[in-house]
Amino acid sequence: MPLPGAPGRFSPERALALAAGTIAIEAQALQALAARQGSGFTQAVERMLACRGRTVVMGMGKSGHVGRKIAATLASTGTPAFFVHPAEASHGDLGMVTAGDVVLAISNSGESDEIAAILPAMRRLGVTVVAMTGRPDSTLARHADLVLDSGVDQEACPMNLAPTASTTAQMALGDALAVALLDARGFVEEDFARSHPGGSLGRKLLMHVHDLMRSGEALPRVGPQVPMPALLREMSRGGLGFTAVTGDDGRVQGIFTDGDLRRLIERGADLLSLRAADVMHRSPQRIRPDALAVEAATLMEQHRITSVLVVDADDRLIGALNSNDLMRAKVI
Repeated sequence: MPLPGAPGRFSPERALALAAGTIAIEAQALQALAARQGSGFTQAVERMLACRGRTVVMGMGKSGHVGRKIAATLASTGTPAFFVHPAEASHGDLGMVTAGDVVLAISNSGESDEIAAILPAMRRLGVTVVAMTGRPDSTLARHADLVLDSGVDQEACPMNLAPTASTTAQMALGDALAVALLDARGFVEEDFARSHPGGSLGRKLLMHVHDLMRSGEALPRVGPQVPMPALLREMSRGGLGFTAVTGDDGRVQGIFTDGDLRRLIERGADLLSLRAADVMHRSPQRIRPDALAVEAATLMEQHRITSVLVVDADDRLIGALNSNDLMRAKVI
């Protein structure tokens, strides 16, 4: 079916038709790619799992750009990996590769001069070479220990020249390796968070209550016999919307919040005649300092509260946390 419009002149209809065609070609390439994976893929996963060193990814041009992403994905999902530029490897960077490594060499044609030039050196090192190529009969494939077939029937480029479907296939095959490896390693959310401490998941899974809680002078607290005016001054000073009530031993006896004050006013209570013990809520929610911050967020959500007291093993007050603290840390 002919494309609308003419090449060399922008046509919205032609652009959308090309977009649809590109996506269809690449989708078909990925479906065919999945059907061709077999023992080569499983053996590559086994070699990378058993690797005493690291997975070294190499590729030139667009394959190199894909290789950098594959190396980053492997490293962040439990498989130590890094990228080495094949041209730089011929001028010293091959020293980064050791005998215990697995080299994942990516080349659609399998005839990249820069990779071919260092194949003999890698063979002498005794590394395992895994070729990801679109030509299983290529030079790279013949000199590799294992071959991953990333071939595609056609590129999405109308001239069948620019790497498009082939780089998509390489990317997907790299992701497939990473997923198979993380599953075999038993890699879980906590492991992912440790390699992504700056991300949202890292903050949720690695940040603890003691990292965020208010303590010391920033923590509003009064004794049970403190009169209401003093209690309100302490609550205002703390700026957390509550004050804790503790005994002489530091153990928590209760909490008084802005909501409690509002309800007293609505009932017409004589505030000046009351003390902290008369108005406090006697069973406030507590959490330990070594709990994850996300656990504090869950506790607040479950009980529909905005603050939680932090106590030690003897129920002594050591801190407090409110929803604003969690939002500032981007835990919620």
